[in-house]
Amino acid sequence: MKKTFSLLIILFAFYSVYAQSETDANPYQKNNEIKLNLIAPLSGAVQVDYERHLNKHSSVGISAYMVYDHTKEEDMNYNISPYYRYYFGKKYASGFFVEGFGMFTSIDGKKIYAPDNVTFTENKDVYDLALGGGLGWKLITKKGFVVEANLGYGKLMFNADKTDHDVVAKYGLSIGYRF
Repeated sequence: MKKTFSLLIILFAFYSVYAQSETDANPYQKNNEIKLNLIAPLSGAVQVDYERHLNKHSSVGISAYMVYDHTKEEDMNYNISPYYRYYFGKKYASGFFVEGFGMFTSIDGKKIYAPDNVTFTENKDVYDLALGGGLGWKLITKKGFVVEANLGYGKLMFNADKTDHDVVAKYGLSIGYRF
C-alpha cells in the first residue's frame, strides 16, 4: 500500500512539472480573461466580461451590461449575455473570431402616445430573451493584456411587440487581462 501511494505521489509530481512546463512554453495560453468595455460609458452604462478559454480556438463567456444614466441610453436597463466564440488566429484564443450569443434583457416598455401626440405613458419594463451572432478581433500580449473590438446583432424572441424595437446590438472596444 505504501509503495502504491508513493508511486502515485511521484507520478503526480512528474505530471505537475510536465503540465507547468507545457503552459510556460506558450505565454498566451492562460484560460481566464476579464475585460471592461471602454465604449459603454459613452452611452451611460458599464459592461464587464468574463471569458474562459476551452482550447486554442474556442471559448465561452458571459457579459454583464448595466445602464446607470438613463438620459443617454434610450430604453435598455441591463442585459446578461452568455456567449461562445470560435477563434481563427494563430496565437492561443486570439485574432479574428465569430460568436453566437444569448441575451437576457430588461427594456423599457413601448411608449403609448395620447391623442395630442405630445404626452405619453410608458408600459412597465419588458424582460426578454434574444439570440444573435457577432464577430470581432482580439489582440493579446505576452504579459496577458488584451485589446478587443467586437460587434454583434440579435433578435428579441418573445416580447418584441411590447417594446419600441425587436433587435439588440452588442458592440465594444474592450481592454482586459488574461490570467
